Amino acid sequence: MPARPQLFANNRAWAAKMKAQDPQFFIKLTRQQHPRYLWIGCSDSRVPANEIVGLMPGELFVHRNVANVVVHTDLNCLSVLQYAIDVLKVDRIIVCGHYGCGGVAAALRDESLGLIDNWLLHIRDVARKHQGQLAALPSEVARVDRLVELNVIEQAVNVCDTTIVKNAWASGRDLAVMGWVYSLHDGLLRDLSFSVHRADEVAAAYRAAISATQVNGRHGA
Repeated sequence: MPARPQLFANNRAWAAKMKAQDPQFFIKLTRQQHPRYLWIGCSDSRVPANEIVGLMPGELFVHRNVANVVVHTDLNCLSVLQYAIDVLKVDRIIVCGHYGCGGVAAALRDESLGLIDNWLLHIRDVARKHQGQLAALPSEVARVDRLVELNVIEQAVNVCDTTIVKNAWASGRDLAVMGWVYSLHDGLLRDLSFSVHRADEVAAAYRAAISATQVNGRHGA
């Protein structure tokens, strides 16, 4: 693991590289950010949001927490959501999980890890909701990966159900909420077939995403 001096050295090398590639890079970066996308993802250090979608700093507004959970009492997440929609005027919200998520695996196994157990209760609720489907899968790896997918879909629905998003839609905003999943094995993103542009689309999009991923999902591989 790099020591603190090495991290500063890495930073200087990165800054020099960015300036060599574009002498105006940091000048442009100091101007007001205008991202089109809000990314709600997992805190996992192996899932760098900007990099995996090929966007530069300032092009993606990011909120991350363990297992990409959206809870209606989480003022941190809701504040990010409100700022992104009302101030930054993003028009695309991406909820993105990743296969092999440690938080999802711990929730499925009902492991005791300390304070975080309270946070993972939200994912255990998802597991209980879909317990029949999960139990039918042939291995724990398949069950974890399926729960990763189901968790993304459920959290995307939670985004849609916030007053922030509902008010944006009611005012006529062009705003889409999408559910994706990332694979650590090949670095590729997968669309979970959840894409909602209006409040009256949520229920049908939820059913379609559950059905489509159950048939075509990685968990069945």
